[in-house]
Amino acid sequence: MNNLSISEKAFNLLNGVVCLYKPAGVPLKGCRHSLLLKLCQDLNASGVRSPEKRVFISGDTTKQLRIKVKPSYADDVLVVGPRFQSEDFKCIWTTHLGMRVSGVCIMGLNQGTKMARNLQNNYPIRTYHLHGQLGLMTKNMHIDGQVVEKGRFDFIKRENFDKLMSTIQASNQKKMFQLAQVDTQSQMAYDLAIKGLIRPVSNKEPLIYGIKCISLELPHFIVEVNIINEYENYLLSLVHEIGLKLRCSAACTAIRCIRYSSFTIDQALLMKHWNLQFVLDNIRECNSVYAKMRKLPSFITEESYFENKANQMNI
Repeated sequence: MNNLSISEKAFNLLNGVVCLYKPAGVPLKGCRHSLLLKLCQDLNASGVRSPEKRVFISGDTTKQLRIKVKPSYADDVLVVGPRFQSEDFKCIWTTHLGMRVSGVCIMGLNQGTKMARNLQNNYPIRTYHLHGQLGLMTKNMHIDGQVVEKGRFDFIKRENFDKLMSTIQASNQKKMFQLAQVDTQSQMAYDLAIKGLIRPVSNKEPLIYGIKCISLELPHFIVEVNIINEYENYLLSLVHEIGLKLRCSAACTAIRCIRYSSFTIDQALLMKHWNLQFVLDNIRECNSVYAKMRKLPSFITEESYFENKANQMNI
C-alpha cells in the first residue's frame, strides 16, 4: 500500500526540463524564484502529510502509567514551516537570458538538472527575433537609453536589407571554418560540412548560422537570427551594426527568443501558467522532446563531454 501523500507523489513527478516564457525586464533568478514559490504553494495546498506521532507517558512512577499518542509539536507546520520550500528543489537554467531578453527559457528541475547540462554541452542553436528602429542611436544601443543621434532612414529599401543580411551570413559561414582551423577549399572542410552544422570549440565565440529580415516597416524592422554562444550585448551590437552598415543608425527595441534547439515558443509557459498542473504537463512534453534529441547520433551526453575535454587536455 502506498502511504505517500498527494503532494509527495506530485513532487516525485517534478523531474525533467520545463519550457518557460521569460518576460522582458525580469532576471532569471526572479523567474526561478517565482516558479519554485508557486510550485511550493500548490504542493502545500494539495494535501501534505500529517504531523508525526509522539508517545506521551504521564502519571506516578510508583503506579500504573498513562500512555497517550499525540501529534508531535516539533513536526507541526506552525513550528517547522511549510512542508515544501524552495530549498527542496534543484533548479538550473540552460542558457543565460539578459534582463531585456524575453522568450523561451529552459530550466531543469531536480533530476532534470543533468538533462539541462546535457543540453548546454551540445551548444544548441537559438533563434531570436531582433526588433529595431532606424534613425535613432542611443548610448546603450537599446531604446531605453539616452538618445545621442537622430537621422534619416527614408532612403533605405528592402533590397539594401536583404543584401546586408546575405553579407553577414556569408562572413559568418567563413568564420565557422576559421574557428575550426580548417581551409575552406580542403577535403577536411567538406567532411565537416556533410556531418552537419560546424560548432565552435569555445563556447565564448558567438556565431551566426542564418540571418534574414522578416519585416520592414520604416522605421521599424525585425531580423530573425539563428545563433550560438550569443549574449545580450552582442545582440544589441548586432542591431547597432546593421544600422551603421545601412549608413544610418539603429537602436534595438526588443529581443525575443523564439526557439531553443527543438523547444519552441509554442511550448513555453506564460508566467500566469507557472503552477503545478501546467508544469507537470509541460515536463512530460519536454521530456519527450529531450528523449528524441538524445537518440540523435550527434547528441553529446555529460559523460562523453567530460571524456572529450580530458582527451583535449592530454593532447
